[in-house]
Amino acid sequence: MRLDKYLKVSRIIKRRTVANEACDGGRVSVNGKVAKPGAEVKEGDIIEIRFGANVMKYLVVTLSEHVLKADAAGMYKVVT
Repeated sequence: MRLDKYLKVSRIIKRRTVANEACDGGRVSVNGKVAKPGAEVKEGDIIEIRFGANVMKYLVVTLSEHVLKADAAGMYKVVT
């Protein structure tokens, strides 16, 4: 699954255009490497997002094209 779509479907980032901008700005990395919006995401990958001084890490648990809002948080785990 594309990185920008995963970020939107999992509701880590609310809009796909914002996810694209974050990726293009070099603020998103997958497994320690800066990632483009079209980068492939697999289960077990670690996504790191930098918003200002905050750095959040997420472990990809499941991939799904469509998820209900209540189930979206189950697609990832927050890693510290």
